[in-house]
Amino acid sequence: MNIQIYADGADLNEMVKYTDIVSGFTTNPTLMRKCGIVDYEKFIKDVIERIPNLPISFEVFSDDLPEMERQARKLSTFSNNVYVKIPITNTYGLSTAKLIERLLDDGIKVNITAVLAPQQITAILPFIDKRTNAILSIFAGRIADTGINPKPIIMGALAAAPKNVKILWASCREVYNIYEADRIGCHIITVPYDLIDKLQLHNKNLSDYSLDTVKMFYTDAKNCGFNL
Repeated sequence: MNIQIYADGADLNEMVKYTDIVSGFTTNPTLMRKCGIVDYEKFIKDVIERIPNLPISFEVFSDDLPEMERQARKLSTFSNNVYVKIPITNTYGLSTAKLIERLLDDGIKVNITAVLAPQQITAILPFIDKRTNAILSIFAGRIADTGINPKPIIMGALAAAPKNVKILWASCREVYNIYEADRIGCHIITVPYDLIDKLQLHNKNLSDYSLDTVKMFYTDAKNCGFNL
């Protein structure tokens, strides 16, 4: 496959474990909360110390646009491999396009996140500097949750975005999403660790997989001591 796989998570030990398998990493405050992280700056420094060479996205957490910009500029100073994640809007629905434009104009690499609607893609592209590397994270899984096929939206972004912008398939739901994203030419997909592990099933014989499944059910029933 040509697509780059980024691991999506905030467990540092897991991140280090996958450094030889993936091409980069993404994090977000929700994942950090699940991992019990309370000192954000320490977490960033620990991650960068142990993963100095692969791209890693860290997200701002303010809802105030000036404070969001301050945080973004600080995040960018930690390491050259940091992409600053900026949501496409704040919680009031106010666009962050001008902020993203200023950051990119100053050479700060940005991961534009929480993008779902096609009009959001159309609106943000004119603000993206064509010299600074950027990632546009389209939440394909969440789009699909609504009953809408995300692939045409991502294909539209691939066709419209300048070469310095990598299109990222976010909110991966199943291993098949990786193959789907690769087939349409998507640049990056973020994948949770459990799904990365399942890539070893590639081209596994389905009859053999069926037998493995039957054996699993049989063993688990036996271990439960079931009686009828």
